[in-house]
Amino acid sequence: MHSRGPLLTSEHEHRASDLTGAQWRTSTRSGTNGGDCVEVADNLPGVVGIRDSKDPTGPALTVTPTAWSAFVTAVRTTRLPH
Repeated sequence: MHSRGPLLTSEHEHRASDLTGAQWRTSTRSGTNGGDCVEVADNLPGVVGIRDSKDPTGPALTVTPTAWSAFVTAVRTTRLPH
């Protein structure tokens, strides 16, 4: 298997203040599942923020745009059990 290198490294760890100006959104496929959603902010250079929609002032996970893209591609192309 070909490795593309680490997707999360210490240089890509960000503090919550780095998400200032983030424009949070939920998936259009979130539907009406009682608010159990994640929100994503992918408008900032070099970082994608992910947080719990029920706790918008709580902690956020940050990943590289490359890691986020790989995750979204995997979810879209993999049949996941319900």
